[in-house]
Amino acid sequence: MAKKPETATRIADNKKAAYNYFFEERLEAGLVLEGWEVKSLRAGKVQLTEGYVVIRHRELFVIGLQIQPLNTASSHINPDKVRTKKLLLHREEIKRLISKVEQKGYTLVPLNLHWKDGKIKCEIALAKGKAEHDKRDTIKDREGKREVERAMKVHRR
Repeated sequence: MAKKPETATRIADNKKAAYNYFFEERLEAGLVLEGWEVKSLRAGKVQLTEGYVVIRHRELFVIGLQIQPLNTASSHINPDKVRTKKLLLHREEIKRLISKVEQKGYTLVPLNLHWKDGKIKCEIALAKGKAEHDKRDTIKDREGKREVERAMKVHRR
């Protein structure tokens, strides 16, 4: 009997990213993690809002992704909650992303962490920063949608 593919289950989202950036392209990357980090992610002890992606030696790394160690972590390890984590992508994808970041002024931003087929994946985006007036427009749009929802809710009653 064929194994059912597991649906993507969210672990953490970077809500600040949509406020600060326009997303041009989204990619899914694997993460190199230690055992205690996986256990902490299962428990949901992660913060992604301060995370960002850097390029070092033609490889991609996530910095600022905070994974809180569990109290039950083994005594023989020394957990570092802000350890730099390597992202896993195909070489051609990395080359293409590096060229866009270096030439066109894009940046790479982690959007979320999720489970996919028993593995932890990080969704990253090729993004451009928003200007202050764009951020204000985002807030206005969000408040406008909220008002419409309230009106629809009242109308249904």
